Amino acid sequence: MGGGSINDARRLYTSEGIFFAKINTASEFPGMLEAEADGLSFLAKHSSFKIPGVAGTGVTNDQQWILMEHISSSSRKKGYWETFGCQMAEMHRSTNEEFGYDKTNYLGSLVQKNNYKKTWAEFFVEVRLAPLLEMARQKGEASQEMVRLFEKLFSRAEKYFPEEPPAAVHGDLWTGNFMTDEDGNATIFDPASYFGHREMDLGMSQLFGGFDPIFYSAYNEAYPLEKDWQERLDIANLYPLLAHLTLFGGSYAFKIISILRKKV
Repeated sequence: MGGGSINDARRLYTSEGIFFAKINTASEFPGMLEAEADGLSFLAKHSSFKIPGVAGTGVTNDQQWILMEHISSSSRKKGYWETFGCQMAEMHRSTNEEFGYDKTNYLGSLVQKNNYKKTWAEFFVEVRLAPLLEMARQKGEASQEMVRLFEKLFSRAEKYFPEEPPAAVHGDLWTGNFMTDEDGNATIFDPASYFGHREMDLGMSQLFGGFDPIFYSAYNEAYPLEKDWQERLDIANLYPLLAHLTLFGGSYAFKIISILRKKV
């Protein structure tokens, strides 16, 4: 099956039914598919979405694999986006004492550490932005101006987001990581989950195409967002943009610097 740029994806027809499998090199991305299984469990625990069930994970001859429930797609039922927005709002109400998660996982093919921090500003700077900025700098992708602007942002990080309790977030909520299931409802997958600021998911949802405006209206009615939330999404998206800069270089640097010039 197509659709992914990281894993070999297969639909398996077996005597026990149809399954979906992902395969990758264990030595290149250690623990990636075990982390995906854990993330799917996280989504199932903290949301009412129908999440693909995991039949198993393992490593065979340096090939790691995950075998999961196969979900067929269908047309969207009436009220699709309203339900989707309400379910995401419900998931974001699931909370934790601190920001972070007790496991390391992946954002795409990048290792994502989730060390707990008491405040979102600490977590956003120390666990999310600073490590990727250093990685980009070492690769020659972060200019002196970019580093200077990020340092300015770091020094005033607490002013950018409203104080809210940690929310159970998907962590990689773009248009490629949801689909319509057999019942006509949204299902989400490929998580990079942790307890973070809920605006991180909303920012990511708009980064590569965006969701229907009805999604945001329904979300905001179910779990009202703080004033000027749309203005903060660019700041939230500095994290996935830095990830893409680290992986692919090029034009992402211009986008990052444009945001920083406007916001810091």
